[in-house]
Amino acid sequence: MNAARLARDLRRALAAVAEPGRAAAMRAYMKSAMPFLGVSAAPLRRACRDAFAGVDFPTAAAFRRTALSLWRGARYREERYCAIELTGRRAFGPFQDMAALPMYEEMVVTGAWWDYVDAIASHRLGTLLRLFPSEMREGMLAWSRSDDLWKRRSAILCQLTFKKDTDLGLLYAVIEPALSSKEFFLRKAIGWALRQHAWTDPKEVRRYVREHESELSPLSKREALKNIG
Repeated sequence: MNAARLARDLRRALAAVAEPGRAAAMRAYMKSAMPFLGVSAAPLRRACRDAFAGVDFPTAAAFRRTALSLWRGARYREERYCAIELTGRRAFGPFQDMAALPMYEEMVVTGAWWDYVDAIASHRLGTLLRLFPSEMREGMLAWSRSDDLWKRRSAILCQLTFKKDTDLGLLYAVIEPALSSKEFFLRKAIGWALRQHAWTDPKEVRRYVREHESELSPLSKREALKNIG
């Protein structure tokens, strides 16, 4: 698939469902330097489905090149959402390997905001962690100690969908370097990750919060215990 042609098809599909009157408010809400077209989530997914129908790649490398081309060439924020959507299409599941991690790392670092990062962390990094637990565990431990805020947040959030399969050792290990941080997005991520696991094991989350009472921020504790009291 020619990346330039795919970008043109995608832009046409997005333009067809855009509501320009919503664009300014969406941009203000997301505090985005990049403009919006005014496409909400459901129409965006439909536009992606239409634009990506029949798209195939001969190799994993071609898949990654195209996804990064869409990401780097984006003129509107929705185009980057579509690049993330492309990476998650079921047809390209066989291309989810450790060679994809640098692609996601670039998206996390250059995206540098929660709307991109949270989707990549919970769905793309989470997928890699399930498939390659040993390699990804090492990678997420390294990310948790990175100078980059968004890599650290990603490491904390990468198990959001894991439920009973959560590797608690990994979760606590990636939280630990952020316990002393005053960064809102890290404090929020800690609370969110713990709250999510509380649906599966509230007793364990209570224990962790109690044991780290003096280290966790009020925000992290409040978020962690929100659904369990």
